[in-house]
Amino acid sequence: MLPTLRQLQYLKLLDDHRSFSRAAEAAHVTQPTLSAGIHELEKILGAPVVDRARSGVILTSVGEEAVRRAAQILAQAEDLVQAASSAGQPLSGRFRLGVIPTIAPFLLPRALPVLRDRFPKLRLFLREDLTQRLIASLKGGALDAALIALPYDTSGLETEPVAVDALVAAVPADHPLSQLKAIAPERLEGDDLILLEDGHCLRDHALGACGLEPPRGGADGAFAATSLPTLVQMVGSGLGVSLLPAMAVEAGLTEHVPVSIRPLDALKPSREIVVCWRAGSSRRSEGKLLAETLRAA
Repeated sequence: MLPTLRQLQYLKLLDDHRSFSRAAEAAHVTQPTLSAGIHELEKILGAPVVDRARSGVILTSVGEEAVRRAAQILAQAEDLVQAASSAGQPLSGRFRLGVIPTIAPFLLPRALPVLRDRFPKLRLFLREDLTQRLIASLKGGALDAALIALPYDTSGLETEPVAVDALVAAVPADHPLSQLKAIAPERLEGDDLILLEDGHCLRDHALGACGLEPPRGGADGAFAATSLPTLVQMVGSGLGVSLLPAMAVEAGLTEHVPVSIRPLDALKPSREIVVCWRAGSSRRSEGKLLAETLRAA
């Protein structure tokens, strides 16, 4: 006997909520119904999947592995339903797209009107988050595709290119480096280099593309910003220098801020913007179509 999709869904909700009552509410069933489903799943697997503790539900090692596989199976089942419902009508109905915050405010304003005009039946749901969490949601079936920047580990995913986004130097308007036509990356190391906080892939892209070391910590340590607008304000206030994506500058990020933007005198410092989806997903053709539309936007 094999587990049913309903039993796997119960287990996934139990993992999400860590409570039988809240999981039952999310599944729109009674708690005894959900408990019975979990019990049947344990009989099929031949091992307990949860430990019931005072602090809440704790998954066993078997339960953790079952949840990981259940998420993949449920995502594939949902892909099947979505593919059937949108057969012959690409990018129609619900489509859940994740976007990283160093892309969303600069590409989406010009891309969304194009998507609305070209695909009037599309119901696009957007989630902005860091790359690591978007990819976890994508692999777990909570997203259909994600708009991210490479390089990044995309094992288990397929990608389609959208654009190559150059990286540029940002220095205070009255900084000596603002007099140069182009700035060699190593010239930035003589100043306080301000980057986004750990977790933002742009931080790693900027350091890797330019061959720079991470800013020092400690009492004299590095400043860090939580967003690109904050980072630009910090540079404009004379707190240091930085590296920015050209996409953001072209969208007006540095307007009305006393910041000078200069190209980098380096070998093609850039990041690659791509649309990615789960390998083998039935949304593959829609992912490619989305990337094609974004390229033209």
